[in-house]
Amino acid sequence: MNTERIALIAVTLALVVGGLATLFAPTVVAGPGGAPGQAAVTTAVADGGLGSLFGLALWGVTLLFGATALVWFVFAAVVGAGHETPPNEYGLDEIQVRIMTVDAAEVVQEIVDSLPEGLDDVHVIAESPVDVTGATVHAVPEAFTCDAVRKGRAQEWARQSLDCGKAFVLYLDEDSVVESLDGLPDADIVQLREKPRLTGSNLSYLADMYRMGVQIEQRAFARLSIPLFAWGGGIAVRSEVEDETTWDRETFVEDTAFVWAAFRELDVTFALSDAVCRNEAPPSLYEILQQRRRWAAGNVRASTMLPLRYELLTRVRNYAWALSPIVTLLVVPLSLLGVTIAHSGLFFAASMGLALCTLGWFLLGVRYYGDDHRRWALAVPLAPLITVVHSMGTVAGIVNPPETFRVTTKVGSE
Repeated sequence: MNTERIALIAVTLALVVGGLATLFAPTVVAGPGGAPGQAAVTTAVADGGLGSLFGLALWGVTLLFGATALVWFVFAAVVGAGHETPPNEYGLDEIQVRIMTVDAAEVVQEIVDSLPEGLDDVHVIAESPVDVTGATVHAVPEAFTCDAVRKGRAQEWARQSLDCGKAFVLYLDEDSVVESLDGLPDADIVQLREKPRLTGSNLSYLADMYRMGVQIEQRAFARLSIPLFAWGGGIAVRSEVEDETTWDRETFVEDTAFVWAAFRELDVTFALSDAVCRNEAPPSLYEILQQRRRWAAGNVRASTMLPLRYELLTRVRNYAWALSPIVTLLVVPLSLLGVTIAHSGLFFAASMGLALCTLGWFLLGVRYYGDDHRRWALAVPLAPLITVVHSMGTVAGIVNPPETFRVTTKVGSE
């Protein structure tokens, strides 16, 4: 069992057992409270030390989440301050498009149909033959072997097998409808923006909207020595950088692992484009759990590629996002009920501040989506539940990482 699993399970047990002891221990002493005015008394519990363990665990989670929120603020507001998207210097005629799919012909057809005029070198890389109009379709041979698996394996086959006389290769997922694209800036790796669209689950969509608010930190990545993550549903790579870095590594997060490998091995540059892809939000809570589970497990495993300071940052962020719902689901209600926690006044202020962070990230996501989506701001009262939906897969990915790659179900325009 790895360190992440042990730590997460230990913290969870401390919170559950300590919380139950704090609420239901038989010996209770009432006294003046330090919580807000609506709480008349504060409860102190003789519980054999379990209450203290509970308080320590809560403070630990709060400080961890607070540190992560502070780092996010530094990236988004300080390092990324004044970010401007670099101008496009490469036209559409200098881009080869590769759309990755298993066998979702109807969904892929939507992507091909969404491509702007000028992209005349379009390829679909599939696991089995599919019928798509407007693109050259390739099925990855079963006999092809390499270290990479599933999508990474298909990307590596395409890299080795397709002639590319273009400056860039643009990789799109099978659900990445291109909303805007008129060229690429002069960088070795160009990240397109994503805006997940509503499919079958409102909660999954709201969780992705929340994620878009958090991902505003991407505007700082061009100024970091290594970007913290990448989204492979819309990413362009300079052809020679792809050939030098390759996709040939076993990972569940082939996009992020590729970027980390490129920055570790080569002197490359990164840019965040204004081009937008409208990918699908997972259509159910089960699908979003499995998607986030794969992302978390893949990031933890791939983080060993990074310099120590970035590896530690990646792991701490995984802890924080896994435990973040505790702040709004457990800490704030207990404070309102007047349950004693060490330095309760300071603790309540800290927990409320972090609860406001979660609301802020969701509202930033609404703003990112634009005026047409302002009505979704009415979902702010659901923020605690949205954070759970966003984070539950991270917990699963750390505690029980998947052994095989699982593709998120796509629904297409229906």
